[in-house]
Amino acid sequence: MEKNVIKRYIFFGIAIVVVVVLACVGTRVYRWEMNNFTSKDGEGHGYFIQPDEPLDSVLTRISADYEIASKRAFLRDSRRAKLVSAKPGYYRFERSFGNRHIIRTLQLGNESPVRLTFTNTVRTREQLAGRLAAQLMLDSVSILRCLEDNDYMAQFGLNRETAVCLFLPDTYEVYWTMTTDELFGRMKKEYDAFWTPERIHKADSLHLTPTEVATLASIVESETHREAEHPAIASLYLNRLRKGIALQACPTVIFATGNLKLRRVLKSHLAIDSPYNTYKYPGLPPGPIRCARKHTIDVVLNAPNTGYLFMCANPDFSGTHVFSKTYAQHAAVAQQYRRQLDQRAIR
Repeated sequence: MEKNVIKRYIFFGIAIVVVVVLACVGTRVYRWEMNNFTSKDGEGHGYFIQPDEPLDSVLTRISADYEIASKRAFLRDSRRAKLVSAKPGYYRFERSFGNRHIIRTLQLGNESPVRLTFTNTVRTREQLAGRLAAQLMLDSVSILRCLEDNDYMAQFGLNRETAVCLFLPDTYEVYWTMTTDELFGRMKKEYDAFWTPERIHKADSLHLTPTEVATLASIVESETHREAEHPAIASLYLNRLRKGIALQACPTVIFATGNLKLRRVLKSHLAIDSPYNTYKYPGLPPGPIRCARKHTIDVVLNAPNTGYLFMCANPDFSGTHVFSKTYAQHAAVAQQYRRQLDQRAIR
């Protein structure tokens, strides 16, 4: 009888040990494979990991957004996986995940894409470099150096003056750690995808190259924010180009001054010796005066046929323009507009 009791105690003891062992193993497997991190707000979160950032620093930042069921288990698994520091990059995690997922992600550098956005408000190479660097793990100096290097831009069929043509305003999904070469290579693919044979054919029919179309589009956009007027403005400048008449576009003169906030173009500005001064030099300037949008490029390519050769800001200051076919009509409107500028003391 006593032997049976002893056997039972031994059996129960072994069973308890097995249950405890299985529970421990199960918990470890669960923490490793399924869930050790749970979002505090029920949402996923992303992190920019800097080069050589210690794992402790990364864990501290993640713990601000996630409840960690067992920090000890994570550190133990990290040591076994020989994860000391994460590869730099942007990483986005779901609402919950196990140690295996985060360790492998950080160890292998399985980055999540980021959105790279720039608009037609970018006016200069310096601005473009700054805007791009602010969203990528790149410094603006390295980007600007490429933009201003004629030899580097030649591989894309561009030069320092037309370099911004490569960057069509939009939102792109890229990796935060992409190199400068990768950035320019990606923009070249987007550029080639936009400039289809049909668009190139339309540019040829206007006797313009794609960069010249983009340059004209940048002038059109700089004249007004009112998209409804863009077709008429594009047509006007195309008419002047065909007739060999100087564009006399005030936005190009403002660009030539370097003072992009200038509101009124004076006679002294018109005398500036710059290839961007379209009052002084005929034809298009050597490059865009902003990153022209795809939509506006298409407006130029599909501009309507009009007899417009002149335009002037509307004297009623409505933000619109008055278009004219003759100089006499234009001069009358321009006189009214100058009178209004003087009355409002706009310099």
